[in-house]
Amino acid sequence: MASIQPHHEYLHDSNDLVTSNEEIRSGFLSIALEKNRRSTPYVAQARALKAAAARAANCDDLLKMPELRLPILTAAGMSDKALGNISSADTDYAVKEFASKYLQPAGAGFVDELVYRFLLIRGDTLGGVMRNIAGAIAKRKLARSIMAALSIQKIPYLCLSSTNGKWTSIKGDDTDIEISTKGISWSRDEKYRTLLFDIGVPIVEKNIDICLFDCPHTHVKAAIKKPEHYIALGELKGGIDPAGADEHWKTTGTALKRIRDPFATHHLSPYILFIGAAIAKKMAAEMWVDLESGVLSNAANLTKDDQMAAICRWLINLDPPVETKVETAVTDMPSHKTTVKEGSSEYFTQPSLGLQ
Repeated sequence: MASIQPHHEYLHDSNDLVTSNEEIRSGFLSIALEKNRRSTPYVAQARALKAAAARAANCDDLLKMPELRLPILTAAGMSDKALGNISSADTDYAVKEFASKYLQPAGAGFVDELVYRFLLIRGDTLGGVMRNIAGAIAKRKLARSIMAALSIQKIPYLCLSSTNGKWTSIKGDDTDIEISTKGISWSRDEKYRTLLFDIGVPIVEKNIDICLFDCPHTHVKAAIKKPEHYIALGELKGGIDPAGADEHWKTTGTALKRIRDPFATHHLSPYILFIGAAIAKKMAAEMWVDLESGVLSNAANLTKDDQMAAICRWLINLDPPVETKVETAVTDMPSHKTTVKEGSSEYFTQPSLGLQ
Protein backbone atom coordinates (compact mmCIF):
# COMPACT_ATOMS: atom_id res chain seq x y z
CA MET A 1 0.00 0.00 0.00
CA ALA A 2 1.30 3.42 -0.87
CA SER A 3 2.22 5.59 2.09
CA ILE A 4 -0.02 8.53 2.92
CA GLN A 5 1.45 11.86 1.92
CA PRO A 6 2.18 13.82 5.11
CA HIS A 7 0.02 16.82 4.26
CA HIS A 8 -3.06 14.57 3.98
CA GLU A 9 -2.97 14.04 7.73
CA TYR A 10 -4.13 17.61 8.37
CA LEU A 11 -5.09 19.13 5.00
CA HIS A 12 -8.22 18.05 3.10
CA ASP A 13 -7.83 20.39 0.13
CA SER A 14 -6.29 23.70 -0.91
CA ASN A 15 -8.92 25.70 0.99
CA ASP A 16 -7.40 24.56 4.28
CA LEU A 17 -4.22 26.50 3.38
CA VAL A 18 -5.94 29.83 2.75
CA THR A 19 -5.36 32.60 5.32
CA SER A 20 -8.66 33.94 6.65
CA ASN A 21 -9.46 37.64 7.13
CA GLU A 22 -9.36 37.16 10.89
CA GLU A 23 -5.90 35.58 10.68
CA ILE A 24 -4.70 38.48 8.51
CA ARG A 25 -5.95 40.98 11.10
CA SER A 26 -4.27 39.03 13.88
CA GLY A 27 -1.02 38.97 11.89
CA PHE A 28 -1.00 42.73 11.40
CA LEU A 29 -1.65 43.16 15.14
CA SER A 30 1.32 40.93 16.00
CA ILE A 31 3.57 43.04 13.78
CA ALA A 32 2.30 46.26 15.38
CA LEU A 33 2.98 44.90 18.88
CA GLU A 34 6.46 43.79 17.84
CA LYS A 35 7.21 47.26 16.46
CA ASN A 36 6.26 48.72 19.82
CA ARG A 37 8.46 46.22 21.65
CA ARG A 38 11.45 47.02 19.48
CA SER A 39 10.94 50.77 19.73
CA THR A 40 11.01 50.74 23.54
CA PRO A 41 14.84 51.09 23.86
CA TYR A 42 14.84 54.13 21.54
CA VAL A 43 12.08 55.85 23.52
CA ALA A 44 14.00 55.16 26.74
CA GLN A 45 17.15 56.68 25.22
CA ALA A 46 15.20 59.79 24.21
CA ARG A 47 13.84 60.21 27.74
CA ALA A 48 17.31 59.84 29.22
CA LEU A 49 18.65 62.38 26.72
CA LYS A 50 15.92 64.89 27.61
CA ALA A 51 16.63 64.55 31.33
CA ALA A 52 20.37 65.04 30.82
CA ALA A 53 20.00 67.92 28.33
CA ALA A 54 17.55 69.74 30.63
CA ARG A 55 20.48 70.55 32.93
CA ALA A 56 21.84 72.95 30.30
CA ALA A 57 20.74 76.58 30.70
CA ASN A 58 21.07 77.25 26.99
CA CYS A 59 22.33 75.79 23.73
CA ASP A 60 25.94 76.83 24.37
CA ASP A 61 25.93 75.02 27.72
CA LEU A 62 24.52 71.95 26.01
CA LEU A 63 27.42 71.79 23.56
CA LYS A 64 29.89 71.91 26.45
CA MET A 65 28.54 68.67 27.98
CA PRO A 66 30.92 65.90 26.76
CA GLU A 67 28.59 63.10 27.84
CA LEU A 68 26.01 64.34 25.33
CA ARG A 69 28.31 64.64 22.34
CA LEU A 70 27.35 61.28 20.84
CA PRO A 71 23.55 61.76 21.10
CA ILE A 72 23.96 65.28 19.68
CA LEU A 73 25.88 63.82 16.74
CA THR A 74 23.11 61.24 16.31
CA ALA A 75 20.49 64.03 16.27
CA ALA A 76 22.66 65.79 13.67
CA GLY A 77 22.26 62.75 11.40
CA MET A 78 25.57 61.01 12.06
CA SER A 79 25.28 57.22 12.03
CA ASP A 80 27.68 54.94 13.92
CA LYS A 81 29.17 53.93 10.57
CA ALA A 82 29.70 57.57 9.58
CA LEU A 83 31.40 58.38 12.89
CA GLY A 84 33.90 55.61 12.28
CA ASN A 85 34.96 57.15 8.98
CA ILE A 86 35.26 60.90 9.67
CA SER A 87 37.71 63.00 11.67
CA SER A 88 37.10 64.83 14.95
CA ALA A 89 37.30 68.10 13.01
CA ASP A 90 34.42 66.89 10.83
CA THR A 91 32.30 66.02 13.87
CA ASP A 92 33.06 69.42 15.42
CA TYR A 93 31.84 71.07 12.25
CA ALA A 94 28.71 68.90 12.15
CA VAL A 95 27.81 69.79 15.75
CA LYS A 96 28.31 73.53 15.18
CA GLU A 97 26.22 73.49 11.99
CA PHE A 98 23.48 71.47 13.67
CA ALA A 99 23.37 73.82 16.65
CA SER A 100 23.33 77.02 14.60
CA LYS A 101 20.67 75.84 12.13
CA TYR A 102 18.32 73.90 14.40
CA LEU A 103 18.96 74.15 18.14
CA GLN A 104 19.63 77.87 18.55
CA PRO A 105 16.65 78.98 16.40
CA ALA A 106 14.44 76.88 18.71
CA GLY A 107 15.24 79.27 21.56
CA ALA A 108 14.06 77.96 24.92
CA GLY A 109 12.81 74.82 23.19
CA PHE A 110 16.31 73.68 22.22
CA VAL A 111 16.05 70.55 24.40
CA ASP A 112 12.82 69.43 22.76
CA GLU A 113 14.29 70.15 19.34
CA LEU A 114 17.30 67.98 20.19
CA VAL A 115 15.11 65.11 21.41
CA TYR A 116 12.76 65.27 18.41
CA ARG A 117 15.64 65.12 15.96
CA PHE A 118 17.33 62.35 17.95
CA LEU A 119 14.13 60.30 17.72
CA LEU A 120 13.80 61.08 14.01
CA ILE A 121 17.25 59.65 13.25
CA ARG A 122 16.81 56.71 15.63
CA GLY A 123 13.48 56.03 13.97
CA ASP A 124 15.23 55.70 10.64
CA THR A 125 17.58 53.15 12.23
CA LEU A 126 14.59 51.31 13.65
CA GLY A 127 12.97 51.30 10.22
CA GLY A 128 15.89 49.31 8.85
CA VAL A 129 15.50 46.79 11.65
CA MET A 130 11.74 46.61 11.07
CA ARG A 131 12.00 45.70 7.40
CA ASN A 132 12.35 42.01 8.21
CA ILE A 133 10.16 42.06 11.30
CA ALA A 134 7.63 39.68 9.74
CA GLY A 135 10.42 37.21 9.03
CA ALA A 136 11.66 37.44 12.62
CA ILE A 137 8.17 36.80 13.99
CA ALA A 138 7.76 33.82 11.64
CA LYS A 139 11.07 32.31 12.74
CA ARG A 140 10.13 32.73 16.40
CA LYS A 141 6.76 31.06 15.90
CA LEU A 142 8.29 28.12 14.03
CA ALA A 143 11.03 27.71 16.64
CA ARG A 144 8.49 27.76 19.47
CA SER A 145 6.26 25.28 17.62
CA ILE A 146 9.18 22.87 17.19
CA MET A 147 10.10 23.21 20.86
CA ALA A 148 6.50 22.52 21.84
CA ALA A 149 6.38 19.41 19.65
CA LEU A 150 9.63 18.15 21.19
CA SER A 151 8.39 18.85 24.73
CA ILE A 152 5.09 17.02 24.12
CA GLN A 153 7.06 13.94 23.03
CA LYS A 154 9.45 14.33 26.00
CA ILE A 155 12.41 14.71 23.64
CA PRO A 156 15.30 16.73 25.16
CA TYR A 157 16.72 19.46 22.95
CA LEU A 158 19.38 22.14 22.72
CA CYS A 159 19.09 25.66 21.30
CA LEU A 160 21.74 27.66 19.46
CA SER A 161 21.79 31.27 20.62
CA SER A 162 22.15 33.94 17.96
CA THR A 163 23.52 36.17 20.72
CA ASN A 164 26.57 34.20 21.85
CA GLY A 165 26.75 31.36 19.30
CA LYS A 166 26.53 28.67 22.00
CA TRP A 167 24.34 25.59 22.25
CA THR A 168 22.41 25.27 25.50
CA SER A 169 20.39 22.36 26.85
CA ILE A 170 16.90 23.63 27.62
CA LYS A 171 15.52 22.70 31.01
CA GLY A 172 12.74 24.29 33.04
CA ASP A 173 11.64 27.81 32.16
CA ASP A 174 12.42 28.62 28.52
CA THR A 175 10.29 31.77 28.24
CA ASP A 176 11.16 33.89 25.19
CA ILE A 177 14.14 31.70 24.26
CA GLU A 178 12.78 31.51 20.72
CA ILE A 179 13.60 35.22 20.25
CA SER A 180 17.33 34.47 20.06
CA THR A 181 17.20 30.88 18.78
CA LYS A 182 19.24 30.26 15.64
CA GLY A 183 19.00 26.46 15.71
CA ILE A 184 17.53 23.46 17.54
CA SER A 185 19.12 20.03 18.01
CA TRP A 186 17.63 16.81 19.38
CA SER A 187 17.92 13.01 19.23
CA ARG A 188 15.24 10.37 18.77
CA ASP A 189 15.85 6.61 18.78
CA GLU A 190 19.61 7.26 18.58
CA LYS A 191 19.09 9.40 15.49
CA TYR A 192 20.47 12.90 15.87
CA ARG A 193 18.89 15.87 14.14
CA THR A 194 19.92 19.52 13.94
CA LEU A 195 17.78 22.27 12.42
CA LEU A 196 19.23 25.67 11.57
CA PHE A 197 17.44 28.86 10.53
CA ASP A 198 18.55 31.14 7.70
CA ILE A 199 21.96 29.73 6.79
CA GLY A 200 24.03 29.87 3.64
CA VAL A 201 23.89 26.55 1.79
CA PRO A 202 27.04 26.15 -0.32
CA ILE A 203 25.52 23.83 -2.94
CA VAL A 204 22.61 26.24 -3.51
CA GLU A 205 24.75 29.39 -3.15
CA LYS A 206 22.06 31.24 -1.21
CA ASN A 207 20.57 31.46 2.25
CA ILE A 208 17.80 28.99 3.06
CA ASP A 209 15.28 29.69 5.82
CA ILE A 210 14.98 26.14 7.17
CA CYS A 211 17.63 23.38 7.00
CA LEU A 212 17.39 20.01 8.77
CA PHE A 213 20.53 17.84 9.06
CA ASP A 214 21.09 14.20 10.03
CA CYS A 215 23.80 14.95 12.57
CA PRO A 216 24.31 16.19 16.14
CA HIS A 217 24.90 19.87 16.77
CA THR A 218 28.61 19.19 17.28
CA HIS A 219 29.00 18.24 13.62
CA VAL A 220 26.61 20.62 11.91
CA LYS A 221 29.25 23.07 10.71
CA ALA A 222 30.91 20.31 8.69
CA ALA A 223 27.55 18.89 7.59
CA ILE A 224 26.52 22.20 6.02
CA LYS A 225 29.20 21.62 3.37
CA LYS A 226 28.04 18.08 2.56
CA PRO A 227 24.84 17.77 0.48
CA GLU A 228 24.18 14.20 1.64
CA HIS A 229 23.57 15.36 5.22
CA TYR A 230 20.58 17.55 4.38
CA ILE A 231 17.26 15.87 5.23
CA ALA A 232 14.97 18.81 4.47
CA LEU A 233 15.11 22.41 3.30
CA GLY A 234 12.37 24.97 3.16
CA GLU A 235 11.17 28.52 2.76
CA LEU A 236 9.52 30.44 5.61
CA LYS A 237 7.51 33.53 4.68
CA GLY A 238 6.09 35.64 7.49
CA GLY A 239 4.63 38.54 5.50
CA ILE A 240 0.94 38.84 6.27
CA ASP A 241 -0.16 41.34 3.62
CA PRO A 242 -2.40 39.43 1.15
CA ALA A 243 -1.69 42.00 -1.60
CA GLY A 244 0.79 40.45 -3.96
CA ALA A 245 0.77 37.04 -2.23
CA ASP A 246 0.36 35.24 -5.57
CA GLU A 247 3.36 37.06 -7.04
CA HIS A 248 5.41 36.27 -3.96
CA TRP A 249 4.52 32.61 -4.38
CA LYS A 250 5.93 32.67 -7.93
CA THR A 251 9.20 33.98 -6.52
CA THR A 252 9.13 31.33 -3.80
CA GLY A 253 8.45 28.62 -6.39
CA THR A 254 11.55 29.68 -8.29
CA ALA A 255 13.56 29.67 -5.05
CA LEU A 256 12.39 26.14 -4.21
CA LYS A 257 13.40 24.93 -7.68
CA ARG A 258 16.84 26.44 -7.13
CA ILE A 259 17.09 24.33 -3.99
CA ARG A 260 16.03 21.08 -5.68
CA ASP A 261 18.16 21.27 -8.82
CA PRO A 262 21.68 21.38 -7.26
CA PHE A 263 20.86 18.41 -5.01
CA ALA A 264 19.51 16.48 -7.99
CA THR A 265 22.92 16.75 -9.67
CA HIS A 266 24.27 14.76 -6.70
CA HIS A 267 21.44 12.21 -7.03
CA LEU A 268 19.89 13.52 -3.82
CA SER A 269 16.34 14.62 -3.17
CA PRO A 270 15.89 16.13 0.30
CA TYR A 271 12.39 16.99 1.44
CA ILE A 272 11.20 20.45 0.40
CA LEU A 273 8.72 22.34 2.55
CA PHE A 274 7.00 25.70 2.60
CA ILE A 275 5.47 27.59 5.53
CA GLY A 276 3.79 30.91 4.86
CA ALA A 277 1.53 33.40 6.60
CA ALA A 278 -0.28 35.11 3.71
CA ILE A 279 -1.69 32.37 1.49
CA ALA A 280 -4.34 33.51 -0.97
CA LYS A 281 -6.82 31.20 -2.72
CA LYS A 282 -4.99 31.02 -6.06
CA MET A 283 -1.67 30.52 -4.32
CA ALA A 284 -3.15 27.73 -2.18
CA ALA A 285 -4.47 25.96 -5.29
CA GLU A 286 -1.00 26.03 -6.89
CA MET A 287 0.60 24.82 -3.66
CA TRP A 288 -1.88 21.94 -3.52
CA VAL A 289 -0.91 20.82 -7.01
CA ASP A 290 2.76 20.81 -5.96
CA LEU A 291 1.94 18.87 -2.79
CA GLU A 292 -0.09 16.25 -4.64
CA SER A 293 2.59 15.80 -7.29
CA GLY A 294 5.43 15.60 -4.75
CA VAL A 295 7.17 18.77 -5.94
CA LEU A 296 6.51 20.02 -2.39
CA SER A 297 7.02 17.46 0.36
CA ASN A 298 4.93 19.33 2.92
CA ALA A 299 3.43 22.75 3.65
CA ALA A 300 1.57 24.67 6.33
CA ASN A 301 -0.05 28.01 7.00
CA LEU A 302 1.92 29.84 9.69
CA THR A 303 -1.25 31.43 11.12
CA LYS A 304 -2.97 28.08 11.77
CA ASP A 305 -1.84 26.43 15.02
CA ASP A 306 -3.04 22.94 14.10
CA GLN A 307 -1.07 22.99 10.85
CA MET A 308 2.04 24.28 12.59
CA ALA A 309 1.80 21.55 15.23
CA ALA A 310 1.39 18.91 12.51
CA ILE A 311 4.28 20.00 10.30
CA CYS A 312 6.56 20.30 13.34
CA ARG A 313 5.67 16.73 14.41
CA TRP A 314 6.57 15.67 10.88
CA LEU A 315 9.88 17.55 11.00
CA ILE A 316 11.11 16.21 14.31
CA ASN A 317 10.31 12.60 13.35
CA LEU A 318 11.65 12.87 9.79
CA ASP A 319 14.13 10.33 8.43
CA PRO A 320 16.31 10.94 5.36
CA PRO A 321 14.57 10.32 2.01
CA VAL A 322 15.09 6.83 0.64
CA GLU A 323 17.03 8.30 -2.29
CA THR A 324 19.65 9.70 0.09
CA LYS A 325 22.87 7.72 0.14
CA VAL A 326 23.29 5.76 3.37
CA GLU A 327 27.06 5.39 3.19
CA THR A 328 29.22 8.53 3.11
CA ALA A 329 32.77 9.57 3.74
CA VAL A 330 33.07 11.92 6.68
CA THR A 331 36.81 12.44 6.85
CA ASP A 332 36.35 16.14 7.53
CA MET A 333 33.89 15.54 10.37
CA PRO A 334 35.71 16.11 13.68
CA SER A 335 36.79 13.15 15.84
CA HIS A 336 35.32 10.35 13.68
CA LYS A 337 36.38 7.34 11.69
CA THR A 338 36.78 7.81 7.95
CA THR A 339 33.64 6.01 6.76
CA VAL A 340 30.54 5.18 8.78
CA LYS A 341 26.89 4.57 8.09
CA GLU A 342 24.50 7.40 8.70
CA GLY A 343 22.15 6.64 11.56
CA SER A 344 24.57 4.34 13.40
CA SER A 345 25.49 5.01 17.01
CA GLU A 346 29.12 5.24 15.90
CA TYR A 347 28.29 8.16 13.63
CA PHE A 348 26.49 10.01 16.38
CA THR A 349 29.10 9.94 19.13
CA GLN A 350 29.42 13.48 20.42
CA PRO A 351 32.82 15.05 21.13
CA SER A 352 32.99 18.67 22.33
CA LEU A 353 29.98 20.99 22.61
CA GLY A 354 29.46 24.11 20.54
CA LEU A 355 29.30 25.09 16.91
CA GLN A 356 33.01 24.71 16.31
